[in-house]
Amino acid sequence: MNPFLPNAAFHHPRGWVGAMNWEDLLFMHWPVDAGFLRRLIPAGLELDLYQGQAWIALVPFRMAGVRPRFLPGLPGLSAFPELNVRTYVTRGGIPGVWFFSLDAANPVAVRAARRFFHLPYFDADMKVELKQDTYHYSSHRTHHGAAPASLEMTYTPTGPAYRAADGTLDDWLTARYCLYAADDEGGIFRTSIHHKPWRLQPAEALVRVNTMTEAFGLKLPDTAPLLHFALKTEVAAWLPERLP
Repeated sequence: MNPFLPNAAFHHPRGWVGAMNWEDLLFMHWPVDAGFLRRLIPAGLELDLYQGQAWIALVPFRMAGVRPRFLPGLPGLSAFPELNVRTYVTRGGIPGVWFFSLDAANPVAVRAARRFFHLPYFDADMKVELKQDTYHYSSHRTHHGAAPASLEMTYTPTGPAYRAADGTLDDWLTARYCLYAADDEGGIFRTSIHHKPWRLQPAEALVRVNTMTEAFGLKLPDTAPLLHFALKTEVAAWLPERLP
């Protein structure tokens, strides 16, 4: 079953190979120094800016319904918490996401994503609980040999859902339809994804611990992040393609 049809701007010569749901998701965005981030982006990718400004995001959420095409999800493997640290890049006019880290509470998913998608996934001890409309989220990296990184926080949606207008900052930060990654030899890969347009909600958050960017030397601004909550979106993914 195809979960949805791609939008008019999305094209790919091959069929999608996997599907999943992203649920209870919070976008936490900070404006950061573009020069610092450029030094962390591999050759072959260009840092993407909005009106000259670079952004970095922490994205805590839950994976659910993870499954290969034509097959059901496997018990114990198809649902787990995840936490991404990301910025935005472009290649050949195609904007996408660059991940500094992806922590997940599923060792099988961590190793599969590292092996087949060249993404910097890490094992973590994670927990998400919903109590009276507030999400209680914690993540502590446990990956062997990796720098420690933790997030402990609560977050709550505070308003009605809306679709961000084309060209706005809200749309630019969230409407991304591919992921970029690099292998150990410096090869660049692009993985196409598709999802329905985000239904975003304003949100508030209380962060108790956040060391997620310390491993690559970034101190987040003292200002409050820009927050967007999304209850759920269905996602389809393609196999990564190596770029010339």
